[in-house]
Amino acid sequence: MSQRHRSQDSAPMPKMDMRAHAHNERHRINSELQSVAAQVSAGYEPDEVHEPGPAWVPEHHRKPLKEGGAARALRHWKVKAWKRRTNVRKAKAQAMRLAGE
Repeated sequence: MSQRHRSQDSAPMPKMDMRAHAHNERHRINSELQSVAAQVSAGYEPDEVHEPGPAWVPEHHRKPLKEGGAARALRHWKVKAWKRRTNVRKAKAQAMRLAGE
């Protein structure tokens, strides 16, 4: 089950407010990038121009990972050993079927 809403420390920002904030941030970055492109095309060196970065990120992107734990549990079916094991089991079953005939 998701752990997203288990913490009662602080209520999450309302969805409409978060979307509006994200929209304003994207708009700010795009308009700053347009001014950077205009400055570069006017003759400034790209190293001299200030490149905009994100000034706001959603809270769930800011929170650090919990101490002492992996970021995500290892998914055993994505490991090569698991796939190899599955293929060996398939081959063994095929051999048993052929031996039974």
